[in-house]
Amino acid sequence: MQPTPPSSRIRHAQERSAAIRAVAFFEAFKGALVLAAGSGLLLLVHRDVHAMAAALVEHLHLNPASHYPTIFLDAAANTQDSRLMALAAGAAGYATLRLVEAYGLYRERAWAEVLAAVSGAVYVPFEVAGLIRHPGWHGALLLAVNLGIVGLMVAALLKRRRERVLSPP
Repeated sequence: MQPTPPSSRIRHAQERSAAIRAVAFFEAFKGALVLAAGSGLLLLVHRDVHAMAAALVEHLHLNPASHYPTIFLDAAANTQDSRLMALAAGAAGYATLRLVEAYGLYRERAWAEVLAAVSGAVYVPFEVAGLIRHPGWHGALLLAVNLGIVGLMVAALLKRRRERVLSPP
């Protein structure tokens, strides 16, 4: 077996680096989106959420007595400021995790690759169960993308380990 030419190795490393950076941007987008949603929850503190929900149902010309608008209005009626604050705090924690992960992936840090692989792998059993219960192209696509990201991170970690073993200290 002939060794891989250096130019080929460099090209593969650049492609892997570009893919990891694409994942970093995706994670940053998710973090920013959740941060915006959490901020939106904070805007609802000390407001009459039920009245806002009723106005939304009326604006959308929905029948407030039908099934889904009733569920929505009941949930809004039972919303408390402490629950909104807890949800916003959870969103801030999740967003922080995603933004830190994105930073680490962009800077090609090993700890971020481990974090991305583990946090992606956690969702796989749930995605498989959801695909079994409700088969569809969107569930299959979500699972495939997630497995691709986990595979990319594991490959990057294995490459990093190989390089560490082969290079002298």
